[in-house]
Formats: sequence, C-alpha cells, structure tokens
Amino acid sequence: MRSLIALFLSVLTLALPAQAQPVTVFAAASLRDALTEIAADYSEEVTLSFAGSGTLARQIAAGAPADVVILAHRDWADWMAQQNLILKDTLTEVAGGQLVVIGNADAALITQPSTQSLNTALNGGRLAMGQRDGVPAGSYARQWLQHIDAWDAMLPQIAETDNVRAALALVAQGAAPLGIVYASDAVAEPRVKILYAIPPEGHSPIRYPAAAITEAGRPFLAHLIASQSTETFAKYGLTP
Repeated sequence: MRSLIALFLSVLTLALPAQAQPVTVFAAASLRDALTEIAADYSEEVTLSFAGSGTLARQIAAGAPADVVILAHRDWADWMAQQNLILKDTLTEVAGGQLVVIGNADAALITQPSTQSLNTALNGGRLAMGQRDGVPAGSYARQWLQHIDAWDAMLPQIAETDNVRAALALVAQGAAPLGIVYASDAVAEPRVKILYAIPPEGHSPIRYPAAAITEAGRPFLAHLIASQSTETFAKYGLTP
C-alpha cells in the first residue's frame, strides 16, 4: 500500500505545473531597462546579468550558473541548443526590436544615409557599434552598412564595443559622434537623439529568443510572455 501511495504522489508531483522560485537570468544588454521592470513584477527573486549575446552564450557553455537566457540573435540560441545548453522545448521569441542611428542632442537628422552623409556627420570622429561577430546589434549594423554600400569605406572609422550599451555610452558621453544601437537603447538614454530609424529590410529581422536552462527557469519564461510583460517591452521601445 505504501508503495502505491508513493507512486501516486510522485505521478501527481510530475503533473503539477512548475512552481516559481528564485532564478538567475542572463540577458542581452539592450534589455536592461525593460527586463529590470519585468523582473520586479515577478513573484520570486530574480538575479539579472547583462552582456552581449555571444559573451552570455560562452559563459553558460563554460559553466556559469543561469536558469534563463535571453539573447538578441537566433544564431546564438541555435548554437546553445546544439550544445545541449538549453531546454529545447522552451525556446521562444519574447520581443523584437529596431535599429537606429543616434547622435548627441544637437546633431542634425540624417535623411539619406550614405558613406558621404555619415562621414559628414562623423566629422573625423568614430561610429560606435557592437562588435560585428559577437554582438547581435553589431552584426545587424554591419548588414545595414553593407546594404547601403558603406561598410568598406566606414570600417576604419568604426569603434566596436563588447555590447550595445557600451556603444550607447560612447555617444552619450560625447566620445563618438554617431552610434548604431537599438531603439530601446536610445529611449533609455536622454543624452542621445535618434537621427535615423533604419528600415527593417536593411538587415535580418531583430528578434529576442529566450529559453530555460533549468527547470527553475520555466515559470519565469512564462512570465516573460505574459501580457503585462509584453506591455513593458513595448514601453521600452521593443515590439511584441
């Protein structure tokens, strides 16, 4: 009888939905503001760690403890899935984004981006963007500069950073006249202005894939796609 009761209880436990518990979330740097608010609305304690997507993926591969990962490019999520680093049945896209060119508050708008117009706006300075191979925002930026035939000519003037928020900081602090970041970054920094909204056809679609790494991450992943979180993403310039 006791064995039957134990079996019944174990089956019942497996059938129950995962219960919320404290989680550690590794997330793309461009999600800092939105995710901080979303985490504050969660029922349990959330520890947030932000960096470029490539850095996060490699840290987790090296054994860094995380329950959820949110990246800014599907390629890194697919790489993690191939390495069996995530619970594959949990992989989902939680938000989208837009790329923009930013400058200081007094900078003139860019109406027709080209090598010439960008060089004029730079006036001998640097164009800040994420690292082209390890930071998704940098990869999207390179695609767009190639799309307008400006990549090769602009390359000597590009300042690449470890994450998109570092590129934002260079412009905000006046160290770079122009930067290419996400619209959500520009919204978060009052010292910069959007000079040009890059059309989505100029680069691959910007999506934020998320996945649970441990079972403890499943409830937080459900929290990310709840309507309240979707509204928070939109509030910070991200698309549902």
